[in-house]
Order: sequence, then C-alpha cells, then structure tokens
Amino acid sequence: MKGAMICQMIKKMKLFDAHFHIIDSRFPLVPNNGFLPDEFTCADYLERMRGYNLLGGAIVSGSFQAFDQSYIADALPRLGPAFVGVTQLPENTSDKELLRLHSLGVRAVRFNLHRGGSEDVHCLERMSKRVHEIVGWHVELYADAKGLAELRGLIASLPSVSIDHLGLSAEGFPTLLWLAEHGVKIKATGFGRGNLAVKNSLRDIYSANPDALMFGTDLPSTRAARPYTDEDFLTVIEALGEDNAQRVCYDNAFELYRP
Repeated sequence: MKGAMICQMIKKMKLFDAHFHIIDSRFPLVPNNGFLPDEFTCADYLERMRGYNLLGGAIVSGSFQAFDQSYIADALPRLGPAFVGVTQLPENTSDKELLRLHSLGVRAVRFNLHRGGSEDVHCLERMSKRVHEIVGWHVELYADAKGLAELRGLIASLPSVSIDHLGLSAEGFPTLLWLAEHGVKIKATGFGRGNLAVKNSLRDIYSANPDALMFGTDLPSTRAARPYTDEDFLTVIEALGEDNAQRVCYDNAFELYRP
C-alpha cells in the first residue's frame, strides 16, 4: 500500500531536485580523506529519477571534485536548461571566470566546511558579497550547524545563503532554526546523514519560515549512513501535507535558482 502511494506521489508532485551529485571518472577526482566515490553519471541520475515529475535541479560539487569545473561544464548541457550548478571556487577566481560559469548555468558557490575541498570559511563574507554582486549567486554551506553558532550573525547578514542536509545534527538544530527565521534557506536533504528527528525538524523549519526549505535527493548519497530512498520523498509529504510539500519540493528551490 505504501509503495503504491509513493509511486503516485512521485509522479504527481513537481520536483526541482535542489541537491544531487554527478560523478564522472572522465574528469578529475581528488581523494578526500582517502575516499573516492563510485561513478554516478548524468545517465545514471536520469535513470534513477525516471518516474518522478522532475522539472530541474542543482548539481552540487563534492569535496572529491575540489575546484574542477570541467565535469559540471559537461554535465549541465547533458541534463538540459532546467538544471543549474553549485560549484567550489578559490577566492582569487576572476570576474571573467565567474561570468563564464554563470553562462554555463552555475548559480551558487559552495563552502564545504564539513569535509573540505572548498575555500576556507574566512573567505565566506568576502566571496559571498562578491559573487552576489557580480553574477547574483548565493553561497551554500555544508556544515554541522552546531559549529555555526558563533557565525550565525555573519551568515544571516550575507546576501543569500543555504545550508545543506538540515544542518546534520540535533545539537545544532536551534542554530539552524534561528537562521531559517532570519531568511537562510535550508536543504531538506541527506536524511540518512544526521541524527535529527526528520519529520519534526521539517515541521519546525516550515513553521519558522515557509520559504526556507528546499528538498533534494542527495543522490548518490556518497558516504551517507543511509542512502536516499523514495520514502524520503514521501516523508516530506507526510510531515507537511501535500500543498506545503509542493512548495518545498519545487517552488522554493526554483525561486532561488531560477535556471
């Protein structure tokens, strides 16, 4: 019965997948703490999402891709104009390169504070303001929210920010909720990565700021204790109700990324 409900909902609900990875061994991959992921190509992603009402999404650079832009330049045209990129960049990236990446479909720069592979947090304020001014991008933070308490005032003051994977920890949830109340976007992704009560967390964030939550599959869920399943999609609907879930699964992310 539940399987039939999942099939019905994934066909019915519009989805802008706000967070997934493409891993293509034709392009540079950098071991992170000795880890290299298995391949997960554009074809693999589209096959996995067959049956979903998939209307776009955001490819996110992982720690193992460091500052390489070649894979994302190849992937975006393969997936089509409804898809955008979230990349990692060194602070000294030129204006010309930002404009080139924007023309390819990149729409955000990521700071991977949890695993590395990106620029340092000390560059966050400067880079956030610069990329927003030049190309209108936001910044995305992969971080345990319990480590963001001292930075929360700074983060809330930046032009546009999102935080991955529900901030990962129950200990950091009060900080995450405060940031959502102050306009920071929160990715409802990676439900198998953290130690939160997911449904309660979704309800609390949505109540604090209905514009904040953005759902993503986190495929292929590299290094997650539990990889993404279709039941995660149903979890959002069960937690928020169908109308609110549609806002989280499509509207909020589309408004931020605007392919």
